[in-house]
Formats: sequence, C-alpha cells, structure tokens
Amino acid sequence: MVIELTNLRSTRLTLSSPSVDPGSLKTGSLQFQDLLKQETLEEEFQFSHETRLEHLLKDSRLRDELRRAVNEERKIVFTGYSSGGPIAIFATILFLQQNRIPASCVTFGSPLVGNMIFGHALRRENWAQYFVHFVMRYDIIPRLLLASRSSIREELQTFLPCFDRNKLESKARSPEASYSFCDIMRNALSVASYTACSFMGCTNSLLQIITSFIDLSPYRPFGTYVFCTGEGRMFTLKNPDAILQLLSNSLPLDNSKTVADVACRSFKEHLGYETEFKDNLGKEDMVDLELLDLQLPLYSGGARSNEMKSIETAVKELGLNTRAMLCLSAAKESEKKKQRNQERIDDNRKKIEDAMKKLEDYRDKCEMTKIGYYDAFKLQAEQEDYHAYLTRLELAGIWDEIIELLKRYELPDEFQCRDDWVELGTRFRRLMEPIDIANYYRLARDKGAGAYIKPEGGRQSRPKRYSCTQRWLEYAEGKPVGYFSESCFWAEVEDLRICLRTNNQKENRDAAFEKVKDRVLKLEKNVLQWVRDKRLRGDVFFKKSTFMEWKPAGYLDSCFWFEVEDLRIRVHTSNQNENRDAAFEKVKDRVLELEENILQWVEAGQLRRDVFFEKSTFVKWWWELPESHRLKSRIATLMGEQGKRPSFFS
Repeated sequence: MVIELTNLRSTRLTLSSPSVDPGSLKTGSLQFQDLLKQETLEEEFQFSHETRLEHLLKDSRLRDELRRAVNEERKIVFTGYSSGGPIAIFATILFLQQNRIPASCVTFGSPLVGNMIFGHALRRENWAQYFVHFVMRYDIIPRLLLASRSSIREELQTFLPCFDRNKLESKARSPEASYSFCDIMRNALSVASYTACSFMGCTNSLLQIITSFIDLSPYRPFGTYVFCTGEGRMFTLKNPDAILQLLSNSLPLDNSKTVADVACRSFKEHLGYETEFKDNLGKEDMVDLELLDLQLPLYSGGARSNEMKSIETAVKELGLNTRAMLCLSAAKESEKKKQRNQERIDDNRKKIEDAMKKLEDYRDKCEMTKIGYYDAFKLQAEQEDYHAYLTRLELAGIWDEIIELLKRYELPDEFQCRDDWVELGTRFRRLMEPIDIANYYRLARDKGAGAYIKPEGGRQSRPKRYSCTQRWLEYAEGKPVGYFSESCFWAEVEDLRICLRTNNQKENRDAAFEKVKDRVLKLEKNVLQWVRDKRLRGDVFFKKSTFMEWKPAGYLDSCFWFEVEDLRIRVHTSNQNENRDAAFEKVKDRVLELEENILQWVEAGQLRRDVFFEKSTFVKWWWELPESHRLKSRIATLMGEQGKRPSFFS
C-alpha cells in the first residue's frame, strides 16, 4: 500500500501487491502535482501545526485503508513531496508507534524535521532505517530550515513567488532571492562547522561562547539520504553528521557561477523531481558513500582503482571542495569512534560482572548475620565493609564513564536499548544504589547538599549512573518516569527520618508527621508493591534495620503488611510440603519476630481489626504455615480455629 501525501488537503491512496518490497518501488511511477504556488505554500508550510496533522490522521478514509492494509499484512509506504514530506514523516512515526510493525517513508525535496534528539530517538528505536529522503543536489528546500530560526519566515516570503513556474526566472534571479539564498547557505555552513568541531573533539571554550549569541538552527537530518546529481547518478548516505556536511558544503559559491545562477537552479531543481525520475527510471547508478574511503589527497599513486574512480566521481558531481572532504572524513571517523567505544565498553562487562559478584556475596553475608547490607555498609564496622567500599568506587568509575560517553553522543544511539545492557544496568542499580545512599548519609552530605532525592525537584544529588539506568528499564518496559524507583527506597526513609526527628515531645512529632504524611503513605504503597514484585529484599524488615527502627509510632499497620507479603512470597514457593517446610525454615526467625510484634501491636491497639478477618491475606497465609509451627505459635490462641473468626473478636 502506497500512501502519497502530496499536500495537506489531498491524500491519494494506491494499493499495491502484498509481495511488493517498499525498497523496490519505482519512484518514477509517482505523480507529482504542481503544488508550489504562493497561495498553496503559504498554507502548506505550516506543516508542524498540530491540528492539521491530527485532522489528516483522523481522516476516516485514510484510517480505514491503513487498518485494512495492516490486517492483510500489506507493505505500507508513506510518501511526501516538498511540504508534504514532514506530514509523511510524522504519519509514519505515529503509525510505527501505534502498530509496532514496519512501514516505510519516502520523501522528495522535504524540509528537515526535528533536532538532534529527534533523530537520536528514531535511531535508538531502530526506526531511522524506514526513512528515505531524495534530494536534488541544488534543491534549496531541504536546506531551508538550516537558516536561523528568526529569519525563516522572512526567507519563505522571499522564496514563495519563485516557485511560480511562469515567473520563476525573473523572481529567482532577483537580488532579494539571491540574498536569501546566500543567507541560508551561510547559516548552513555555520551549523555544519559547529557540528564538525563538536565531533572532531574541539575543546576550545570560544566555540561555546560563540553559540551563545549566534542563532544556530537546531534542525538535523536523519534516515537515509539519496543525493541526485541530475544526471541519473545517485549517492546514498546514512551518517547524519555526514549528511549535514553534504547538505551544507555541496553548493560552493565560486566565481565560475554567479549567485543568481545557482539560486535560480535551486528553485528549478525543487520542481524537477518528477522529470529526474522519469528520465532516469531503470538507469539509476547508485553509489554508497558509506563504503567509500573519502580521504585526502585523492592521488592514488598508480593505476586508478574502481573505488578511486567512484570517489573522484562523487567529488566532481557533488561539488565537494577540500573543506567538505575533510568534514565528511571526520564525520565518518566519528562514527567509527562510536563503534570502538562500544567494543571497549562491551569488553568491560566481565569486569563489571566480577565486581557485582563481590557485592552480592557481601550482601548475602550481611543477611546471614541479620544485618541488612545497607546498615552494615553505613556502619563500616568490619573489614568486609571497607572492601565493599572499594568495589563500589570501581563500579562507579566504570558506569560514570559509560554515562558520560552517552551524554556526549559517543556511543551508538541504540546502545541504551540493548537488552543485555538494560538488564545489567538494572542489576547494577538495584545492587549498588542502596550502599551509595548509605555512604551519602554516613558522611552527612545531606547537611550541605540536601536530601539525596529532593521531593520538590531541582538539582538532584542522585548520580546519573542510577537515574539513566532506571530510565532505560522504564523505557524498555513502557513505564512512566519514576516507576522503577525501588533502589531509592533508603533515600526516602532517611529523609523522612530527618523530617520526623525534630524533638522528643510527642505533640511535635505528630505535627512533623502531618507535614510528611502524604509522602509516608506513598512510600507505604510503593513498598507493598515492590515487595509483591520481589524488587525489595527481606533485609528491609530485619528487627534492627533503619527502616524498622524508624517507623512512626501509631503507623505500624503498613509495616506489618510489608512483612506479611514478603514472607508469604518466600514461604509459598511450592505445593510440596517438604519444599514449603524448607522455605519456612529459612525465614522462621522472621516469622517468630512478626508474631511477637503482633502480640504487642494488638495489646497497644496499633493493629487494625481487618487483619484478622477470615479472608484476609494474613489469616490465609498463617494457616498455610507448617502445622508444627502453628501448634506452638504464641498467636495460636488469637487465630482460633481455621475458617472461623479469631476468638478475641467474639
């Protein structure tokens, strides 16, 4: 199915055979309309207006055709010419997001869409491969949005009359059109130069100063670009940095051609896509610039190889000068550097795994002594605690390097979506962030920098190595930001402890609690969910843990349920009695401690009566415990007979 978006008011639907491959579609068969009249473009160039896009996508005919094509498993291709290109792009992205099945998008002479982050997101999703953009070498429209943002409206007002075929020559050669053309290309070169300096590793602070007062365009290319020379030869490129350099450097204004001539040709070529493809249909000579080693000097030193001839052809037909060649080579080297960085990071996996194994062993050893590893690390009383501290520093250094490389876009865009790194990052975060929080409060850093997690927002003390890896998982699972925040549990406990620890007068404690009551209730709700999902370990409920010692008097009900849920999960491992008995033995001390607490809470009136309802989770769980334990349990008299309400309610 080919969906051709020629403008905002007309959508032509054409069905093709289900066996047709989008990549094999003959572009020459597309019929372009003469859209570029002034009154048309004045409306069409508002392509980013949300209501127009929504109106198009809600069109019942388009929606029905798409649904039918999906059900029949047909190939779907969105196409757009000129200002219809962005609409085709947005429609394709929305389709990919809603259907999660492949669809292609082909544009001709389309303006740029989106900034660097926009392209990064598409490459991260591996969606950039579905977008192909055809660009004539001299066409000004694909370069239009490289102009400064403040001048785009003015440039459009100058350009629109130039697309009237009857007045093209006179309008396109006017001083105003030549000036606007030069202004766009100057801005494009500025954007390309700034970008080239960035991926070449320029550290000159002057570069950042200049960008603070120069209005550089944020628009960047993405997908596969096919540059057409007008002679049947086409050059393909996928590297977004290299595409930007080619867009900006393939129109050098030298003495051999006047600005007016080049400007006039740029308008003509934007109207010439149909002619280009019809005249050269079936005769296309495709050259993949990714495969060419574009380096200087071009002298081969002997017989010319086929590659050398292809390079010279590209240089000549694309009008590349020495500066352009250097920038293209640097862009290609930047991509290679990303791959090398990824290989180096992948090689560090073994080191990360070994260090994490040390921390896991440390955690297990702490739990055997009934001291959670959060509290043990915070106390730093044993030599093993110091060894864990050193391992923490090693892991922090490795992960900080990874996050810094991502921040500087020096790793492939899809790196953070790789399943193996999402899983490793999650294990790392859940294992190490608790002891990082312990170290933060052990050194009383909260007194200077504030809470580890600031509920009111603003600059956070939480390291990026945790917030980023958390976001990886949330993105992979399709969850909202903050959903997997269980590794910050101890930070919230510590901050609430500080808020409540005002003085020893009960009325002041109660007043302090009222101020954070909503946060406490939210934490209780989260902990219950984390326990059920096995995202929070049982050491949280050790008798002397920071959490159990902190819980506010009169608010023990939720702590009770946290412990019940965790014990229920651990004991109810199998339907075989011997397995349940073995599981029970591992948590027997915790069960006995819970029952002792229940006696105290009941006596003090701090436990709600619904805990002992016949169908409550607690009652059903308690009756599933081994009979040998129930007969000797201190709360056996409270529980009464199975299937009946406990006696003390009678």
